[in-house]
Amino acid sequence: MHHLRRLRHPAIQRLAALDRLEAASRADGHAGHIRTWTDELEQFAEDTGAAWAAAIAAHGRALIAANGDTDDPEPHFLQAMAEHSRASRPVAQARTQLAYGEFLRRSRRRVDARAPLRAAVDVFTEVGALPWADRARQELRASGETARQRDPSTSVQLTPQEQQVANLVSRGSSNADVAAQLFLSRRTVEYHLRNAYQKLGVRSRGDLVRLALS
Repeated sequence: MHHLRRLRHPAIQRLAALDRLEAASRADGHAGHIRTWTDELEQFAEDTGAAWAAAIAAHGRALIAANGDTDDPEPHFLQAMAEHSRASRPVAQARTQLAYGEFLRRSRRRVDARAPLRAAVDVFTEVGALPWADRARQELRASGETARQRDPSTSVQLTPQEQQVANLVSRGSSNADVAAQLFLSRRTVEYHLRNAYQKLGVRSRGDLVRLALS
């Protein structure tokens, strides 16, 4: 929150808008910042017609309501989702789905929370945003449902080199062994392995073994 408050350039502030709003909502004593930043985003959205800004502003209004305002957060979350559908920014949309799911679960609407949380897990896993995916999975588990592991046959297609590296690693080869077998540098092996992790939604060599890559 300290660093996000120090942003001064308007364009940079808008790039970090969702981070600033969520940080302010989780830090004590910053309700005024949420209101100010949300007001600024609403004005920007009105002036430019930017759907992404309108979506984040609505997300901000939902956070204000969820942090003790007398307003109901849900209409603001729904408005944010509608604006996100026009903005084509899937990660930002997934973050709103996560926040909406968290709100629903904490409101004891556990069944209702599952759909937005599932959608958030899918997007975060798809793009390799693993900390966000883990947070969404934790919320989904708290709602009474366990997120299914992604089937590798339906995951993003690995390149041939990524597939080779992932296969060898899943069979127990070290990065050095894989490099020797494929005549690659260890740095190149690490690069392909990192990409495979992201595409498959896994975080460790053990996860690759469990996926039973063919």
